Amino acid sequence: MKKLLVLIIVVMSSISYAQQGASSPYSFYGIGSLKFKGTVENQSMGGISVFSDSIHINLRNPAAYAGGNLKSFNNEARPIKYTVGGGQSKTTLNSTSASDKSSTATLDYLAIAIPLGKFGAGFGLIPYTSVGYKLQSFDSDDILQYKYRGEGGLNKVFLGAGYQLSKNFRVGVDASYNFGNIINTNIAFGYNEQGGLLQYQSREINRSDLGGLSYNLGVIYTKLLKPNLEFTASATYSPTSEIKSKNQRNFSAIVIDLNTDQEIPVNSIEVDLNAMGLNTTDLKLPSKSSFGFGFGAPRKWFAGVDYTFLKTSQLTNRLVVIDNSTFEDASTISVGGFFIPEFDSFNRYWKRIVYRTGVRFENTGLKINNEVIKEFGISFGVGLPVGRIFSNANIGLEVGKRGTTKANLVEENFVNFQISLSLNDRWFEKRKFN
Repeated sequence: MKKLLVLIIVVMSSISYAQQGASSPYSFYGIGSLKFKGTVENQSMGGISVFSDSIHINLRNPAAYAGGNLKSFNNEARPIKYTVGGGQSKTTLNSTSASDKSSTATLDYLAIAIPLGKFGAGFGLIPYTSVGYKLQSFDSDDILQYKYRGEGGLNKVFLGAGYQLSKNFRVGVDASYNFGNIINTNIAFGYNEQGGLLQYQSREINRSDLGGLSYNLGVIYTKLLKPNLEFTASATYSPTSEIKSKNQRNFSAIVIDLNTDQEIPVNSIEVDLNAMGLNTTDLKLPSKSSFGFGFGAPRKWFAGVDYTFLKTSQLTNRLVVIDNSTFEDASTISVGGFFIPEFDSFNRYWKRIVYRTGVRFENTGLKINNEVIKEFGISFGVGLPVGRIFSNANIGLEVGKRGTTKANLVEENFVNFQISLSLNDRWFEKRKFN
């Protein structure tokens, strides 16, 4: 009951944090920046998801929920697995004329996986995308013309199951309900003939409330080639899905307190989007495919590569029309792995630490002013043993770059610090009496 209480508290905390996960001008486009890129363990290895084991949850491939019983557990079962992760991101934003800094801290995911013989099940909550930006536009005389800001994002509540078809082959599927809202605010500033700011400014607020289902299919194949060499391959596929977007638009005349930037509405008008056929719109979530393979010595080391293809050219906008921006298909290549000096050295703590590293190259699929927005990251991490039955705390660090200063765009240099708990317990244990 204590554990369930802790889970409930964390769920409520994650919901409150889910809408505050980005500080990037590129989150202005589509449904925001992709927030979830795997667990801390995945991200510390460049984002690869091909590897899975019995003590960590792989949230990107539902086939990982399945597996055989463990000899260390008297061949009775696998452990119940809990995981929760969060992080902090510090970003330096540079343009050709200015620079700024931002910082965000979020709870990124919460999940539990339960073994059921050859079956396995998992469920949890993931903040999937995030919107968070504040932008200003000036004319050629360096006079403020517009202010833009946005917040919100898309979250996933998921339920998945996996099954071990044979000693080497596992399959799985999960279903997710996507929900959230995105709010975009635009303020237009007016001036008199003398260049003074008018008393009243014009504000437009667009809100989209999102909801809908999506699915993810996965397979994992493992083969022991030698006693100390194992081959692993995996694949996932998420078909195109649609979510409903219920939209609202509001125009207001406002007064802005120049000392506090507080916006005081004088009058407001709700736009009749129903008459325009925009009250409810359908938004496509693009299909996603991933493939990966790797080699390693069980409980010693692993090295793998992943390729992910996201058909973002299918992505449709929910309400706001943005000039000079399009979406093309996105892709990511990730390379990474881990090393454990001696996993069963229980009298030498440092030898049981997991050391991880990786690198990723990403084409985000977003194209602005004919410039493709790309992203690069190099990551490092450790898994620190805590508690009993192979529970651990995972710490990760990623340094990278997103975007470019070409074509009046913004280059983001980021440092992501991540931490997670991967906890294992036994609910179903045969008691033995002498």
